[in-house]
Amino acid sequence: MPMIEIHLAYDLVPGVDEAAYFNWIKQAIVPALKSEGVVEIRAHRNIKESPAVLVTGVWRNMDDWTNFSQSESWNSLVNTLQSTFATNVRIEVWGPSPFLPEPLHPRPVGPK
Repeated sequence: MPMIEIHLAYDLVPGVDEAAYFNWIKQAIVPALKSEGVVEIRAHRNIKESPAVLVTGVWRNMDDWTNFSQSESWNSLVNTLQSTFATNVRIEVWGPSPFLPEPLHPRPVGPK
């Protein structure tokens, strides 16, 4: 089974208490980091359309993600996010393309 990516995208509510949000997310992310099959978690902010946020979780396989996504930790994270800190919450599951299953990397340019 190939690795998958989970994209959790959302907009922070206007006037969000950023200190409270930061303290909450530091605690809420711990169960995911300790879960079987998690490879990495990255977070991004849209630099053109703040306050859009994208959190990407890379999981070893779909089974590992499914197990975590059915946990109380995940449900609590999503419920608190939606009820307290964010609007427009979207969750997408991505896998490799059958046409380009491995990443491409540019060849190093060296002296001729």
